[in-house]
Amino acid sequence: VHQYGPELNERVRRHLKPTNDSWRVDETYVRVKGQWMYLYRVVDSEGNTIDFYLSKARNKQAAKRFFKKTLAFSHV
Repeated sequence: VHQYGPELNERVRRHLKPTNDSWRVDETYVRVKGQWMYLYRVVDSEGNTIDFYLSKARNKQAAKRFFKKTLAFSHV
């Protein structure tokens, strides 16, 4: 994941659909491979997922990093 994640992220971003100006953030607690994690998801008003982030901890620093990353992309 650490080796191929950034490369996959770069290749996939250019194929994402353009979104509208209305979007919201969704937070939930999910189980991934037997371990509980926080899933943050940004969804537009049509239900298209713009971005997501998995985190072991729920903290302010992780949320800020996720928002900055999401707002930096041109499709938002």
